[in-house]
Amino acid sequence: MAEALEIKHAQSQLQAINLALSSGRFVHVRKLLHEMPASDVALLLESSPFKARTELWNMLDDDFHGDVLEELSEDVRNGIISQMVPEKVVDALEDMDIDDIAETLSTLPQSVSQDVLESMDEQDRQRAEKALSYGEDTAGFIMNTDTITLRADVNIDVILRYLRLKGEIPETTDTFYVVSRNDKFIGTIPVTKLLTALPELKVEDLMNEDAEAIPVDMPESDVAKLFERYNWLSAPVVDENNQLLGRITIDDVVDIIREDAEHSMMSMAGLDDEEDTFAPVVQSTQRRSIWLAVNLLTALMAAAVSDLFEATLSQLAVLAILNTIVPSMGGVAGNQTLTLVIRGMALGHVSESNSRSLIAKELAIGFFNGAIWAIFIASVIALWKQDWMLGAVIAFAMMINMIAAGLAGATLPLIMKRLKIDPALAGSVILTTITDVVGIFAFLGTATLFLL
Repeated sequence: MAEALEIKHAQSQLQAINLALSSGRFVHVRKLLHEMPASDVALLLESSPFKARTELWNMLDDDFHGDVLEELSEDVRNGIISQMVPEKVVDALEDMDIDDIAETLSTLPQSVSQDVLESMDEQDRQRAEKALSYGEDTAGFIMNTDTITLRADVNIDVILRYLRLKGEIPETTDTFYVVSRNDKFIGTIPVTKLLTALPELKVEDLMNEDAEAIPVDMPESDVAKLFERYNWLSAPVVDENNQLLGRITIDDVVDIIREDAEHSMMSMAGLDDEEDTFAPVVQSTQRRSIWLAVNLLTALMAAAVSDLFEATLSQLAVLAILNTIVPSMGGVAGNQTLTLVIRGMALGHVSESNSRSLIAKELAIGFFNGAIWAIFIASVIALWKQDWMLGAVIAFAMMINMIAAGLAGATLPLIMKRLKIDPALAGSVILTTITDVVGIFAFLGTATLFLL
């Protein structure tokens, strides 16, 4: 309900701004933009055609650019940054957290990213390069180095006086981290516990020494699973020597979860999860053509199998009518299994230790579903075409293809993960090819043996 209201509000804002733009009321548009939160401005930019987007961006004050860039999707952000001079980009990135700066730089073309890095001051450049060195999709890449650390032997009263003098703490701080003199991570203290403790107590009296820290090279998907499992709001990040490097907060993890969900959905269609809805026609055509070419090749493979039985099809035209039923049923059944297994892998439910049980289960499901629908389709075809042998042939093909679909749907994601290929990106295409080829071959091959 809230999401629907948010979308409706955004659409009304976009309509009002487009109306003001078309009537030349640029001062009014500029005023509207600067009264809106950065996230709403980003949504408007993503919802605007390329020309209007450029006009809107140019109306924003320079000191508002960083907040808006932080909220934009990768494709839209890159399109805007590519039109900016490096000095302007540096100014826009200046107020971002280091993890957001690293993410922005990593998505830019190498030449643009290098120009931006060279325009930064020495300290910011070193911090950004350090974050980039950990590699994308790791804890080090998404961590924030803005943390407050405590020493175990300090009194609570001293800590509280220090915080009052400091005046502010980093956003989304729910926990302070306790370190040794050489910055090795020792434990944690929740902010609520620190604020309510007796002033004469020491940090070591309150800290949790069993707190878990995240290795800097842990994949971000595993980080998200830990946050979900333990309901963390933040977590410390350490290197191989247990030295505290920074922290990861729940807002970063929410972004990971959202991006993973978008990636899974968009990958099924061969699209990038940051695809710009209003990208230029040529750019969108190029991106989609690659996936269409892959699909065309797989369709040609299925057609080649049908071509092997051209003589059979020419003698029994009814086979051409029925030839799509078996591959279609296998494709649906296989995609059900494929989706379930990919989801199980994402949630950490599927591993090498239980993969055999899963494959056996999906094979059994394929067998029983095959038996049910084989009997059903055999009865329908036998009554429809008055040919029990034809019904038996399609029933046999259905049985074979449903079993093959279950096996392929369960094993493909596991095999592709070992080969470091994204199952969501290529799994459905390979699966469809398998079910098409097996289904057509089983149906027409069996028909050739028993009906001619």
